[in-house]
Amino acid sequence: MTPLMESPLDPGCLVPPSAQKVSESFRPLLLDPARPDDSVALSRLRESSSVREVHDRIEDQVEELLRCRAPRDPFASRSRSHAVTEVMDGRPDAYGRWAWYPWSGRLVHVLPREEFRLVRTDRNRDKITRAQQQALLHRRIGVIGLSVGSSAALACAMEGVGGAFRLADFDRLGLSNLNRLRAGVHELGVEKSVLCARHMYELDPYLDIEIFRGGVTEDTIEDFFAAPAPGGGLDLLVEECDTPWVKVAAREHARHRQIPVLMDTNDRGLLDIERFDVEPGRPLFHGRAGRVSADEVRALDREETIRFLLTVVDEKRLSPAMADALTRVGRSLSSWPQLASGVMLGAALIADTARRILLGEPLASGRHAVDLHALVPAAETGAHPLGAEE
Repeated sequence: MTPLMESPLDPGCLVPPSAQKVSESFRPLLLDPARPDDSVALSRLRESSSVREVHDRIEDQVEELLRCRAPRDPFASRSRSHAVTEVMDGRPDAYGRWAWYPWSGRLVHVLPREEFRLVRTDRNRDKITRAQQQALLHRRIGVIGLSVGSSAALACAMEGVGGAFRLADFDRLGLSNLNRLRAGVHELGVEKSVLCARHMYELDPYLDIEIFRGGVTEDTIEDFFAAPAPGGGLDLLVEECDTPWVKVAAREHARHRQIPVLMDTNDRGLLDIERFDVEPGRPLFHGRAGRVSADEVRALDREETIRFLLTVVDEKRLSPAMADALTRVGRSLSSWPQLASGVMLGAALIADTARRILLGEPLASGRHAVDLHALVPAAETGAHPLGAEE
């Protein structure tokens, strides 16, 4: 995995927000106060009008670090303050890193990379062991489509499933997206790729994230999958795009490079697993679409696109509401229905499955449903559900 660059400094990050395109920024600047150049830049930042909030809870983080390392006797029979001061060598001002988030104007004091990640993932143990967590943080995940996909990317980042990500989406956040995306009204109009990267970096400033603002196209798909350096290629792909060409082309590239692909349909908890890493000759979409190629679906019209999507996801397994909605998109519906609960369920399924695949569990290709309506059925009382019409 390509290490996150902490230097040289990007002078643009120190310019007041009014003088730079903060709306396009998505990567924090990490400053090491023990380095003279970074220390000077940090002082300038503090004195500037760019910083709206300084958040320094480094002593609390160090205390947590000590508790993670030695739960039984974290302070080694010393006082808390003495133990914490010793870790920082008596110089909290020169310890750790400062993460500067230009889009929010926040300057945050955090632990050094390894210590930060040890503490941030400590509550995962031992559902995920420390050795497994280290292995996961050296994997790179690609996510195409950042409506449903953004929740999956965030869930992976939160759980420590992947330390590097490539995010692709051409769209911007709209008001109607707030029924399922984790965002606020102050973020309307922000590119979805930028928005997702920001949220992930706010969880872990040490992540390595690349964004593809125009989505995946013929011009960018090679770069999305390529390994710019040894070990820099994708280890797993999450595909959550609605465009037939992208769905097919992404799988063609993943199969060629033997990369597993996960997809959540956001309906009845349907999770799709294609293990091209262990079955490089496997047909796309489990053979449901025949020997379809990306070139063949390039010019599908609206009706043909809907028919293709219904074939890919298996129309017979859709909920009645979704099957009906797909035939009415563009007529009485602006788009197909999606619920936050379904998106979050899908994110959990993606993150859990991605973790297990990346850790080498022998999960097979196939489709699996976690249908909450079937698992938690309504009682047959004869009464109409709230809001249902007679």
